[in-house]
Amino acid sequence: MSRIALVNARVLAGESLREGLAVVIEDGRITMVCDETALPPDCELRDLGGKTLLPGFIDVQVNGGGGVLFNNASTVDALRRIAEAHRRFGTTGLLPTLISDDVAVMRAAIAAVREAIEIGVPGILGLHLEGPYLAAARKGTHDAGKFRVPDEEEVALASSLDNGVTMLTLAPDCVPDATLRAFAARGVVLCAGHTAATYEQTRAGLDAGVRGFTHLYNAMTPIQGRAPGVVGAALEDRDSWCGIIVDGHHVHPASLRVALAAKPRGKLVLVTDAMPPVGADDPSYVLYGDTISVRDGVLRNAEGALAGSVLDMASAVRNTVKWLDVPLEEAARMASTYAAEWIDLGDRHGRIAPGYRADLVLLDEELQVVETWIDGASIRHGG
Repeated sequence: MSRIALVNARVLAGESLREGLAVVIEDGRITMVCDETALPPDCELRDLGGKTLLPGFIDVQVNGGGGVLFNNASTVDALRRIAEAHRRFGTTGLLPTLISDDVAVMRAAIAAVREAIEIGVPGILGLHLEGPYLAAARKGTHDAGKFRVPDEEEVALASSLDNGVTMLTLAPDCVPDATLRAFAARGVVLCAGHTAATYEQTRAGLDAGVRGFTHLYNAMTPIQGRAPGVVGAALEDRDSWCGIIVDGHHVHPASLRVALAAKPRGKLVLVTDAMPPVGADDPSYVLYGDTISVRDGVLRNAEGALAGSVLDMASAVRNTVKWLDVPLEEAARMASTYAAEWIDLGDRHGRIAPGYRADLVLLDEELQVVETWIDGASIRHGG
């Protein structure tokens, strides 16, 4: 295959955005990041017009997009539509997310993700099971009738994806520590979420293998002076990751700034918790038989609970820069590098560096997505 050199861009290479660099792509990989004057002579040049080239965004919590909810259509075609919808917003890797459901739906979802990865559906990195091992007291929009405690058979099922990442959100107050250790031993990325755990129960969960928190602040016990709760444990812990939804509805910007101050750099990750309206004309979708619609930019179910979001990753990056005063370089890492590290793909995803997958996003001056690359294959989205 020919070597393509992307030139004339501000490139996030290492710690900073740099001009005068060329990014050489060959066979779906980045093979060189060098000064433009040091390019090999046989490269096909692509002039990026001075725009900003970042690692492609990685979203570990995507319930749907393009009019499709993964729970309602656990198929390869559905995964392709969801990934295509999010790609236009800079997401080049994602974990399709299954909300709490029955065993048959879980089995179908795992099979669909396995096949999608086998045949190379662009952008599918694995699976996120959000439930069904959750706490009814913090159910959010989940159907508590689906909740249960996993037995050995379900541990085997939930950890059976053998060609991609499995992330599992559960309530450590509802799942025995021995079961947490069994999941962790099978390579599952465990996260606490939709949980009524105390601080002490959360700490025990971290000791048993929990390594992250799903949509920090939402659907978990808050921090209080004498009861630190799940939020307190999450903010205190130095090693765990926290997903944050920066849409102006799920969490107040001041609370997000507190999290930025408390957590070590690299441990806050942008997620969307996106639902079918993202990348679709229809502002509504059906979950558990109920129709949920966007009202004033917010998705809520009939009980008034937040029911996912209409956030996309490009908007999450822009919001992080604007509302949280985070430099673009760091916001981009929160949307790519840190997510890859969370799900153990940091050695090949989430950076612009030799040996890494050529998953990239090009932004214009307004931080709108102009073009994306997945495994070196380009799609232009405008600009």
